[in-house]
Amino acid sequence: MLRKRIIFTLIYCDGFFMQSRNFRLQKVGDISWLKKNYKFQNSSFSIDELIILDASRNKKTTTSFLDDVENLAMGSFIPISVGGGIDSFEKCKILFERGADKIVLNSLLVKNSELVKKITTYYGSQSIVASIDVRKIDKSYSVFSDNGTLIVDMNIYEYLSHIQKLGIGEVYINSIDRDGTGFGFDTSLINFIENKIKTPIILAGGAGNYKHFMDCLSLNFINAAATANLFNFMGEGLSIVRDKLIKNGINIAKWNNI
Repeated sequence: MLRKRIIFTLIYCDGFFMQSRNFRLQKVGDISWLKKNYKFQNSSFSIDELIILDASRNKKTTTSFLDDVENLAMGSFIPISVGGGIDSFEKCKILFERGADKIVLNSLLVKNSELVKKITTYYGSQSIVASIDVRKIDKSYSVFSDNGTLIVDMNIYEYLSHIQKLGIGEVYINSIDRDGTGFGFDTSLINFIENKIKTPIILAGGAGNYKHFMDCLSLNFINAAATANLFNFMGEGLSIVRDKLIKNGINIAKWNNI
């Protein structure tokens, strides 16, 4: 049985790391602030993976973003997944060269399926994460791309089927409605996606305390729980979450310092 994972997501926009709530961004600090207040070399024992997403509204994958990715990757043993604005094979190559262990694709999944297949074939499905942003509309869920601004012309079931055909290794599903709220993961979304996809699932959007992680990771078909909530989990927050999960019997790796 695969171990469950805790994932932390960093959101980057135009030179700064951001706090997000329902995909509305609030500036928190630059790389110097982040390294001073959140030392990932030390925090690596509290999380299993770090995801860095470039949500810049204009030009993405800039030199400053790549420098920050490389800076965060340096000295950290956990896998780092990087995404945001990937629209070419060359950008994938650059990200892997600058420290990414995996890349995260979102809009490209809709805009160029053939390129996605080329990327997964070349790098392997284990190196590719599909990011899906969803919002509840009426009694179902709609999928959005381009930083949550464009609705995709497929319902969530059709889109999950589409993703599986691309050879993606993992799916990161984020609830726009719960994003940054700290109110807990969307249980109705969980019911919608249960047993609808064989690809491993990372669930994001709504984590506010260890109980939310516990509720999520107790489900057999959820492989990982992610949060981007800097304010709730800064400092020792994620260490406390991991310790609580271990004590409550969640099948998660126990590092030497926990």
